[in-house]
Order: sequence, then C-alpha cells, then structure tokens
Amino acid sequence: MKSGREYWGGKMIYLDENQTAQLISHDLAYIAVKEALVAATCNETRLFPVVNASGPQTDSVFSLKSACTSTLVGWKTGTYWPDNQNIPCHGTTVFLLSPQTGELVAAVAASKVNAYRTAAADAVAVDYLARKDASVLSVFGTGHQAEYEVLAISAVRHISRVIVVGRNKSNTESFVGRLAKQGVPAEAGTAQFACEHTDIIVTATTAKEPLFVADWVKAGTHISAMGADKIGKQELPVALYQYAKLYCDHEPQSLVIGEFQHTQDASITEIGKVIAGESAGRESANDITVFDSSGIAVQDLFVAAKLIELSQK
Repeated sequence: MKSGREYWGGKMIYLDENQTAQLISHDLAYIAVKEALVAATCNETRLFPVVNASGPQTDSVFSLKSACTSTLVGWKTGTYWPDNQNIPCHGTTVFLLSPQTGELVAAVAASKVNAYRTAAADAVAVDYLARKDASVLSVFGTGHQAEYEVLAISAVRHISRVIVVGRNKSNTESFVGRLAKQGVPAEAGTAQFACEHTDIIVTATTAKEPLFVADWVKAGTHISAMGADKIGKQELPVALYQYAKLYCDHEPQSLVIGEFQHTQDASITEIGKVIAGESAGRESANDITVFDSSGIAVQDLFVAAKLIELSQK
C-alpha cells in the first residue's frame, strides 16, 4: 500500500459530480458494494457510530458515516438543505485518507453515486437471498431512490412485473410511466395486493410506521428494507420477524438506526457472511427473507476507490 502523497499517483484526487455521474454504473456499484459487505465482517474493519448534525437553515441536516479497513480510511458526508433553489437539496461527498499518514488523498462528489450505491446493496441482497425464479417485484415508494432500486434489481433478476405502491396517485402514475419508458413493465397497486402477488418487496420510504401487514406476505418472499437510517424510522411490521430469516449490512448499526431497531432478541445475520459462505442464506423456496440496509460507510469508501481507479485509466 502506498502512503502519503504517493497514493493514487502522487497527488490529491478530486472527482466532481459530473465526473462521478459519468463513471458510475450499476455493475461498478454492485461489485464495490458486494466487496464492501464482505469487508464489513472482517476483524480488521471498523465502522464507527453515525454522527447526525444540523445546519443553520431550518430543517437542514447533515450526517457523517466513517470506517477504517486495512486499505481504506475515510468518511461519507450526506447533506439535506431543503430550501435550495437552483441546486439539489441532497448532497453526498466521500473523503479518503492515507491509511499510513492520515493525509487527505481524495474527495469524491457522490450525490448521484449514492443512489447507485444504495440500490446496489439491495441488488446484492436480492441476488443472494431471493429465489432464483423471483420475477415479480413490488416497490413501496415513488421517490428518486425507488427508481434506482428497481433498475438495480432488474440487473440481477429477470423482472417481468413491477407493482408500485405510493401514497400520492399522481406521483405513483408518474413513476409507473418513467419505468415503462425504460422498458420495465409497471403498474400501480395497493399495499395488500402488492404483498400478495409478489416475489420481492422493496421499501424505499421515509416511513415511521409499518407499510403493510405481516400476514399479507406470502411464503418465499424476499424483502429489502431500504428506508430506515435514523432512530424512529420504520417500514416493516415487527410481527414479520417471528417467522422470517433476518439479514442486515452491519448489525450494530442496524439495531440502532436501521429497521431492526424495532426488534427484540432477534437472530440477525450480516449478509457479508452469506456472501463469503460463512452463514446460510435462503435454504428453502418457502423461506421469507428480510434484509435491512441502514447504509454503511465502508460501501461508500469501496465505491469511491473504484471510481478513482476508473478515472485514472
């Protein structure tokens, strides 16, 4: 491993939003996030508690997620400034330090990248936990992130039908239309209909209470809960955990700010161990599997590193 200013060619690296938006892809994000999820289970990897803070603007917030591996050290800053007019309200930047000297060696603007990175965790979970013949996808949420989730999953499973569940009819119809323009067959549906007619459920919302009833979920379903990343958020019914197999990206974080903050004494497996072959994933076509993605910093570091490597070619 190089150190100090020898890192990545001897100079500080900066990739702006235009560069990273052109470099990112679902394939790159999938590979990086899969490697990161395995790395998260290694003894030398450390993930630190999330720091949430606020800015001077009303309701403005920012967070810091940091991690350290044997080869990558750094943090991701996510921002939300709701009153922004001519620039996006959400922003993401990843900072990398030299593991040897602590020098800042790279800054990577990653707002669009963050959507790919989040969706990639979902795609990895679906790839390792959903039935191989799973083809019907139900997505709760119609926002910016939901579209990335659908496209990422479509890259790892042949999706023949997407059922969209949204709170707002206009937004739901608009989302269905956007998916159709990209060749994804989609339709609107109620929460109960979506659960009862699907193989994969994805929740990508800011909900603070369950989006559906546990009894609606049929045997063999895989569920990816993508929305809970703060105390108080909740998308899934707790009753589901009594008979589902539970997985997450990083258990200590999932239990504090993720979906599993609402569980008590549940058995939870980090998906990196499934990928590495150290723990069992789906064992039966009738298993109900649940993956909680609270979003961990090591994913951001691995994606940023791959973007830098690609930019240097």
